[in-house]
Amino acid sequence: MPVYSRSGHDITPLDEAAVAELAARLDPDAYEITQRAGTELAFCGTLLDNKLEGFYACVVCGLPLFSSQHKFVSGTGWPSFFQPTDRLHLGEREDTSLGTVRTELACARCDAHLGHVFPDGPAPTGLRYCLNSSAMTFYEEGDDLPLESHPVQTETAYFAGGCFWGVEHWMQQGRGVVDVVSGYMQGTVADPTYRQICTGTTGHAETVEVTFDPRHITYRDLVAAFFRMHDSTQLNRQGPDVGTQYRSGIWWMDEAQEAVARDCLETFRDSIDSDRPIVTEIEQARTFYRAEDSHQDFIALTGRACHQVDPWTKSADPAAP
Repeated sequence: MPVYSRSGHDITPLDEAAVAELAARLDPDAYEITQRAGTELAFCGTLLDNKLEGFYACVVCGLPLFSSQHKFVSGTGWPSFFQPTDRLHLGEREDTSLGTVRTELACARCDAHLGHVFPDGPAPTGLRYCLNSSAMTFYEEGDDLPLESHPVQTETAYFAGGCFWGVEHWMQQGRGVVDVVSGYMQGTVADPTYRQICTGTTGHAETVEVTFDPRHITYRDLVAAFFRMHDSTQLNRQGPDVGTQYRSGIWWMDEAQEAVARDCLETFRDSIDSDRPIVTEIEQARTFYRAEDSHQDFIALTGRACHQVDPWTKSADPAAP
């Protein structure tokens, strides 16, 4: 299952063979530090006094780790930062190699040893991420970046299938789904609130915005899952939720998405044993408005269930409501 960071980078752990291939390209110092947990001498690292604008990436796999904006002079003799570019890009583990307990830092993608983190840094975090220069590569602002340092090239899809809590939850389980956000779409009022859309007068539908990695999941996969997770024959409702805000809809971004959505609708219609017509609307996407924070990741945070069903299991009934 691919793993993605909040900044959209693929941080799926590399296997041992891939790491070994990358590590074989390193110079002796970088290899000793990243693969054998070595430490360079204080005040000797090439990046200690670097004051250029840019970012610092893992020397092994290229994953971005720290920004020059978060670098500070700690006086310890090693490059120091008070926060990473993305917390999910770093792994932490206990290190007792010197007879005391320290927190070791490793690259989340290739597990390269980077340094340690200590609770004696400046505000706002109070942390000091102490790094070995040889464990990082610096890219100055404006430099051409290698592919491995870029976020994944994602695409976006929009679906409305009743209460967005359940649709969000099940879309998040899809292999290759990077992010899912609950919101409001296809209405006539700018920046609507949940209270407003519940009146049924704004025209919005509870919608999820799905950001996905087309290398691992296709738009057709998502549309097929959408039809499996809800009852597309219920007009302006899903189970106990009644109102136009709970209608079934696919809001397409371009003509290619529209064609796939309509083809999947016909395929799904032929697969279900029902005399009721499919009422899913297929329209060009309008402005998406993010819902209030209390609606984001609702099921994951509360443990409450919703009436949509798991669309990813082999046993999922394609006609299940």
